[in-house]
Order: sequence, then C-alpha cells, then structure tokens
Amino acid sequence: MDGWSALADPTRRHIFELVVARPRAVGEIADVMPISRPAVSQHLKALKTAGLVQDRPEGTRRIYTPDPEGLRALREQLDRFWDQALTTYATLVEDPEEDT
Repeated sequence: MDGWSALADPTRRHIFELVVARPRAVGEIADVMPISRPAVSQHLKALKTAGLVQDRPEGTRRIYTPDPEGLRALREQLDRFWDQALTTYATLVEDPEEDT
C-alpha cells in the first residue's frame, strides 16, 4: 500500500494526524478514537507499511512518529503533480486555441 492509499481511509488519516502532532503510543491514540486498541494497531501497521510512520520501543510500549522519508516521498509526488498541473494551465492560458 502506498502513502496516498493509506491516507485515503479517514480513520487512518486521523491517526496519522495525531502522530504528526506529537509522538504517541497505541493506547494514547485509542483513548481519543472511537475504535479499539487492536484496530488502532492495524491502522498503524498499514501506515508503517506505507512508510508514513515509524516506531521505537519505550519500555513496554511502542511510540509512533512520522517517518521523514515517507513524508518526503509524498511531498515529492505532490510537487511533481502541481508542477505538471501548473505547466498545463500556463500552456492553456497562453494559447487557448491549441486545446480546441
């Protein structure tokens, strides 16, 4: 699963936003979500597989943080998308007859 597919799910996107705001353990996320800890863990697993979060052990818990490399990849994809969209727009504005 890629980053965009992982973030397409609203619950997963909310979990990701919580982790971006500050590092959190599964229990901390489950405390503010209307889903169980096992469900939160499954969503975090999908986010980790997509390269969007990483975890580190802290005692008996795992603390989740954003993965900078995964965020960089999303940013690069967005930059390419907008560069192409703006180039296409500029072409259409400069020569609108060419499109017809």
